Amino acid sequence: MPLLAQQPTARPQPASAQVATTGPTLTLAEAIRIGLEKNYGIQLARQEERIASNNVTRGNAGQLPTVNGNATRNFNRNNLNQQFGDNDPRIINGATSNQLNTNVAATWTIFDGMGMFIAYDRLQRVAQGQRQVTRATAEETVADITDAYFTVVREAGKIKSFEEALRIGQQRIDLTQARADVGVSAKVEVLTARVDYNADRAGLIQQQEALKTAKVNLNNLLGRSPALDFQPADSIVVSRDLSRETVAQAIRQNNPRLQQAKINTEIATYERRLVRASRLPQVGLTTGYGLNRNINNAAFAGTQLTTSTNTTHGLNYGLVASVPIFDGFNRNRLEQNARIGEMQSKLELEQTQLQLDAEAEQAYAQYQNRLQLLQLEEDNILLARQNIAIALERYRLGLLTPLVLREAQRTQLEAENRLLDIRFQAKQAETTLRRLSSGLVRE
Repeated sequence: MPLLAQQPTARPQPASAQVATTGPTLTLAEAIRIGLEKNYGIQLARQEERIASNNVTRGNAGQLPTVNGNATRNFNRNNLNQQFGDNDPRIINGATSNQLNTNVAATWTIFDGMGMFIAYDRLQRVAQGQRQVTRATAEETVADITDAYFTVVREAGKIKSFEEALRIGQQRIDLTQARADVGVSAKVEVLTARVDYNADRAGLIQQQEALKTAKVNLNNLLGRSPALDFQPADSIVVSRDLSRETVAQAIRQNNPRLQQAKINTEIATYERRLVRASRLPQVGLTTGYGLNRNINNAAFAGTQLTTSTNTTHGLNYGLVASVPIFDGFNRNRLEQNARIGEMQSKLELEQTQLQLDAEAEQAYAQYQNRLQLLQLEEDNILLARQNIAIALERYRLGLLTPLVLREAQRTQLEAENRLLDIRFQAKQAETTLRRLSSGLVRE
């Protein structure tokens, strides 16, 4: 089943947000395309789908005749001792003979309680169910790729935040050192500024490790070398127009896991009908053509030793019927189990529906909450940036203590990271809603 990813809601990052790297750029759309082609989970699901499709044949359902050809050739070497009455025995050592038996036989079931037609319909539904499994695997994989991609974007953005913090820390060191050189500040302030700067550098190193881990995870989902480097070309853009009613309706109509559960209930019904069909008589036709030849090199014609050859060949045909009478109540047991399986499949359908509704409700609540927090953090980051600009200027004029400047610096860094986290979480909730409503992949 060819699968195509829906157009991702992402935008190119501004140049200022790019992370310095030697790897090529990678867009979200390109990452999804690679994942759909090379992800091992999707490839395995496609192979299972091919097997299920190959099984949908009338021959596999028992609707077509079966024809077999058979051949047997035997060679014998025997010692004969034959005596009639008081006559002298006739003794032959090393007498040879050979037999050739060949036949072509055909059997065709013409009635089995409609079981062959039920079996064919069941095979079709099994194949359709496997297609839904493939689609669900693709949807879930695309969601995982999307989350992994934006994890890379988030971690890369945090590196930019640490780099900005280091830039401000270097300005603080320079200003403190200049003031210490003219005797306005104490040396301890210079040392404190350097300690804070080194702490931010340590945070940057740890963040670089987090970015590397995120890239390895994404490469693993894309089925390519974990060491392959790249830089994300898209930024996190959150859609703000998803509605609960639209998502709920799409889940009931399109969710592949729900569709698979519905198909499983139909398959269970077919299996129960197959057991009932086995209670009815079975009628079949048989026909064949055979050739039998026997060559005996030690045959007697009176008292004369000679060679005899017997050959028979011809057509045979007939009608075969069987009626189940008693099998130790096994069919009763099988039908009871089939009814239980049918009930189980209906319970699983209800459980799947409830689980999907719960996931959608939870994701939508998170989506709404993160949208509100996102707006708040977007306002906060503007205030934090204004605050650090004012703090730096006041520190340059000697109107602000180093401790207050450091606090303003930390406030901006935390605000930058919070904004990235909230934006990522909002996008994650949006991706979950699109996955549940089957909006990430189309045929």
